[in-house]
Amino acid sequence: MAGTVRTATNHWEGELFTGSGQVTLESSGVGTFDVSWPSRAEEANGKTSPEELIAAAHSSCFNMAFSNGLAKAGTPPTTLDTTAAVTFVPGTGITEIALKVVGSVPGMSAEDFQAAAEDAKANCPVSQALKAVPISLEASLSE
Repeated sequence: MAGTVRTATNHWEGELFTGSGQVTLESSGVGTFDVSWPSRAEEANGKTSPEELIAAAHSSCFNMAFSNGLAKAGTPPTTLDTTAAVTFVPGTGITEIALKVVGSVPGMSAEDFQAAAEDAKANCPVSQALKAVPISLEASLSE
């Protein structure tokens, strides 16, 4: 199976603390969202942040991996509700990602649910990417 590529773009104007930008989810076309330093380091105020976007990606990927693992084990979930909380500390960076999942899986013990959740956390592609994936870069000045 060939790999898929999903893209997002960001246009930024100004310097970090007083500037702002817009991130556009290009592949899906679902929208353009405002971003700024204050929305990242202080209150969101109706704007998103890189950490919120990482949280969205991580919670979605985790649920996909978890539901697949449960189904393969013969215990498909009825529901999985996952929150990913990404902690950002200005001057330090991302310091923690906390996943919290509540699921309905008929016939599964709490211990087996925990073990399956740990496996999904370790093996979902976003978890893997956040460990360390090679990042390529192409940089050029506009004319």
